[in-house]
Parts: sequence; C-alpha cells; structure tokens
Amino acid sequence: MAYRIAFKSSVSRDLKRLGKAESSRIFEKIAADLPKEADSCPELKGKFAGLRGFRVGEFRMVFAVIGDCVLVTRIGHRKDVYKS
Repeated sequence: MAYRIAFKSSVSRDLKRLGKAESSRIFEKIAADLPKEADSCPELKGKFAGLRGFRVGEFRMVFAVIGDCVLVTRIGHRKDVYKS
C-alpha cells in the first residue's frame, strides 16, 4: 500500500537544525522508500509507543501511520531525536 506523506509543522524547525545537505538527503530517502515501507518500519517503545521509526544514516525519523497517511512528527540525529 502506498501512503501519503504529511509533516507536522515542528518538523521544519528540526530540519533547519540539520542543514541543507542532510535535509535534502533525508527528503529523497523519505520520498523513495517510506510510502512503500511504512508498515515494515519498527514500532517504538516507551513514551513513543504507537509510533514508528525510520532510519536514514545517522538520522532518525519518528512517524505515525494514520489511515492511508504517514504523519512525520520528528526528524533528528539518532542521539537527540528520542529525547523529550
């Protein structure tokens, strides 16, 4: 099943912290792989229970599958993305 991709407004703030090169690489990977592979991404535990994670090199993306839409809630470096 192919999903539509939507971004929470706070994701733009996350991407500004990463820089243009990393942001474009992450967007390319999201556009190419996430619509097809959203169901196969691992479910997260703890305070992120019910959400899923997607890896792009050192960066991680936290998202939720809602119907036929994938809502991206956070993008960041792997050491920071799961904090608060």
